[in-house]
Amino acid sequence: MNKLKAKRAGLKRRQTRVRSKIKGTAERPRLSVSRTNAHIYAQLINDLEGTVIAQASTLDADVKSQIANGSNKEAAKLVGETVAKRGLDKGVTEVVFDRGGRIYHGRVKALADGARDAGLKF
Repeated sequence: MNKLKAKRAGLKRRQTRVRSKIKGTAERPRLSVSRTNAHIYAQLINDLEGTVIAQASTLDADVKSQIANGSNKEAAKLVGETVAKRGLDKGVTEVVFDRGGRIYHGRVKALADGARDAGLKF
């Protein structure tokens, strides 16, 4: 197995392990974080119904206009604040955090801090 396949398999294994332990409900949805080298994405997901309540990313027009680069901590914090505001507008106050198999560090942590600063509890 080459290095890239092993890396992807490890990430998939960690995602499965994290998601086996947490489930999003209507009262407390899952705040799922996904990141690439260029962008970061966040979704509030109700796993019982299989629906997305709110989402934000560095590709959204209102977020993109405020950032110069989509792959830094400042952009991640802004995405966290945006998804939290959109969730609060829909009545979501508490969430369970899904780091998506990534280490709680850097951009993932910045997104979580931004969501907490905007009013989400987790």
